[in-house]
Amino acid sequence: MARLLEFGGPLVFAFWVYCVITVLMSRDDEVEHLPKIGWLVVVLLFPLVGGLAWVIIGRTPSTAARSSYDRAVPHYPEYDRPGRFAGTTPESDEEFLRKIRERAEEQRRKGREMRPSAEPDTSAD
Repeated sequence: MARLLEFGGPLVFAFWVYCVITVLMSRDDEVEHLPKIGWLVVVLLFPLVGGLAWVIIGRTPSTAARSSYDRAVPHYPEYDRPGRFAGTTPESDEEFLRKIRERAEEQRRKGREMRPSAEPDTSAD
């Protein structure tokens, strides 16, 4: 029994610290069933049971970390791939669109240059 307490005590303490930190670090929209302060009180007063309740029902299941380049709510989820560039500010979006327009104009100019200027029309009846 003493061995169980020697090993279990630090595990429960580490779990309790983990739960307190995750409650404090979570955003309000990631918390379910109670307000964030309510979960903090539950976890602080009941370390093992409150921590288990927090892990099982207190937070949303999809709390995956997003990078700074991911869109918060993608309009077209089929295009929202990990590592794909997404502008985080209106200025970066405008710069990206400007570069796309410049590239398209360059491709049109090259296409006009490669096309023969005066081809005789051979499709007449």
